[in-house]
Amino acid sequence: MLRLSVLRPLVISALAVCVAAAPPLAASARADLGKPFWTEGEAGDASARPDSFADLAENVSPAVVNIKVERKQTVRGGPEELFEEFFGQRKPGEKGEKGERKGPRQFSVPSTGSGFVVSADGLIVTNNHVVENAEKMVAVFEDGTELDAKVVGRDPKTDLALIKVEATKPLHPVPLGDSEALRVGSWVMAIGNPFGLDHTVTVGILSAKGRSSFGGEQIAGPYDDFLQTDASINPGNSGGPLIDMKGRVVGINTAIAANGQGIGFAIPINMAKSLLPQLLEHGSVTRGWLGVQIQRVTPALAKTFKIDESAGALVGQVFENSPASKAKLERGDVITKFDGKAIKEYDDLPRIVASTPPGSAVDVEILRDGKVRKLKATLEKMKDEEIQPASDEAADMDWGFEVQALNDEIAGQLGLSAGAKGVVVSAVEPESAAARAGLHRGDVIIEANRVEVGTPKQLKDALGKSEESAVLLVQRGDGTLYLAIEKES
Repeated sequence: MLRLSVLRPLVISALAVCVAAAPPLAASARADLGKPFWTEGEAGDASARPDSFADLAENVSPAVVNIKVERKQTVRGGPEELFEEFFGQRKPGEKGEKGERKGPRQFSVPSTGSGFVVSADGLIVTNNHVVENAEKMVAVFEDGTELDAKVVGRDPKTDLALIKVEATKPLHPVPLGDSEALRVGSWVMAIGNPFGLDHTVTVGILSAKGRSSFGGEQIAGPYDDFLQTDASINPGNSGGPLIDMKGRVVGINTAIAANGQGIGFAIPINMAKSLLPQLLEHGSVTRGWLGVQIQRVTPALAKTFKIDESAGALVGQVFENSPASKAKLERGDVITKFDGKAIKEYDDLPRIVASTPPGSAVDVEILRDGKVRKLKATLEKMKDEEIQPASDEAADMDWGFEVQALNDEIAGQLGLSAGAKGVVVSAVEPESAAARAGLHRGDVIIEANRVEVGTPKQLKDALGKSEESAVLLVQRGDGTLYLAIEKES
């Protein structure tokens, strides 16, 4: 996963404290989920820059809060103990001068983040990583008012959280906008608490939409669909609002590129609006589950699977007894539409499936052997298994690797069941096409060029038919994936 400063590593990356999430609000405190508990901003284009940002900042700032968090961190011993152990004055575990054995110690570690009020009765939206494992939270408002806060609901997969304060008077909520209607190049404003500098205002433009990867790697998780902005955001801005020029929240500031300037990412507010009612009602998010492992369709794979363009999601594995298996999806299918929505990039599928309620019967359009087919799948509630993008580092190089027969002893060492079929990769030549395509020692090849292989000879025969390229189906751990390898010209 790409190492971004998710405005989180600078604050809590070293902590490993587990605290149970607070239960959802009592029924009397819940909003009517038949309608939004937030205020929808008025429609209208907000791409033009105003003469001054002062009025906008003045109107929105009362809704922005600085969230102060305390967490417990456990360490083995004090600095003097570490000094003695490393420099030989006392061995680890030996008693000190007074005979006592120094054990683990706990320290209170503070951190800060941002959030914004979405309802007059005290509901506040922020990032999950701001409040995760918090033992104490305080929301500090622009006028200096400090109110204790508690978690209402969290969703680690999208880094979204909903918290609540009990105020003696109605609070000043900020309306939510429409991130889908936001145009690239539109002016936006970020308000937050970078490095603890409360209510800092920065401006910039919306640089891009639909960001899920940076430098070819996933930004944070399978449901990422970030807005990109060059409005300056820093650690402490986490959870703060990204505002359009009509004072509507269009994003939740979440991540920055650690090795770049002017590259920040925000959760689209439309994604948040689809999840917040579940956080309020249940304290967590329930997602639909299809039960496939998928990967990108590279040009080389597109040619193998008779696809005109590198679009869709290639199914590398179908989990047993999953909605996908019941719908007759097969390994090697390319999903091009799901519930009427086109799958342009392979990572579009996890977001669309996850946002579809369990129990929904949806149409799935696939390409199989170059022909369009339509299937029907009934989604289930997501379990520990997820729609997982597979590793698909493919490259156009001359290949070189060695294999050996797969016996029960080797299968056991690889965590496979007895009687598993395929041939195991015993060596991969450095800088070969196989290496650059992502083939690893210990991978089990179960297909070559769509032909099942169970012995080294069968693999050799299947590859012998390849003049320019080959496609391997590889078992790696609990999953399978396709690797496309092309010979050097």
